[in-house]
Amino acid sequence: MKKKINLTFSHFEQIHKNGYNLDLVYMLELISSDESADIKIMCCDVPKMEALCQTLVRKGLVTEEYKITTVGKDLLTFLASDKEEKLVKKKATDDDFDRWWKAYPGTDTFTYKEKLFQGTRSLRVKKDDCKIKLRKIIAEGEYTLDELIAALEYEVKQKKENSVKSRDNKLSFMQNSLTYLNQRTFEPFIELIKEGATIKETPEQNFGSTDI
Repeated sequence: MKKKINLTFSHFEQIHKNGYNLDLVYMLELISSDESADIKIMCCDVPKMEALCQTLVRKGLVTEEYKITTVGKDLLTFLASDKEEKLVKKKATDDDFDRWWKAYPGTDTFTYKEKLFQGTRSLRVKKDDCKIKLRKIIAEGEYTLDELIAALEYEVKQKKENSVKSRDNKLSFMQNSLTYLNQRTFEPFIELIKEGATIKETPEQNFGSTDI
């Protein structure tokens, strides 16, 4: 991603109103234009440079691995524009998180195709921590909220279908919500969806009665 900075007085005013400075801007532009630049080495053992890199991360312009986030990309796009407009920081909203949170199974107990599968665990845990982690993942810019939700729904349906097929509760192997995000379990499922993979439906089965 290479965008030529077109700095005007209007740009200068907007970046300062949003808590940025020219050092941050030009470091961000360097990361964007020179993928071979080793920012970690550049910032190592030089206090001013180290502080600058930490500020880039703290303000959400780059990840801890120094990859440009959606916020950083938006800033560079703004500075490359000839239009005089306000710089608006886009943030993930509570509604965005709530969509993902509601998609995550509350427990591993579920009914699917008229069969009840009993579980023993709560799967939604540490909501505030999950919100922070999800927003961080979205800010990295690699995956959208819709992709994350689609990956989650794919995995849940797959486990439910396999439960019907095996007559064993496969949702009991689902990670809790925070572990799921921390381990980025969604990534292989996003790739499967991009490749056009689908889940084969298991016909409804007559499980029969259970003797008491």
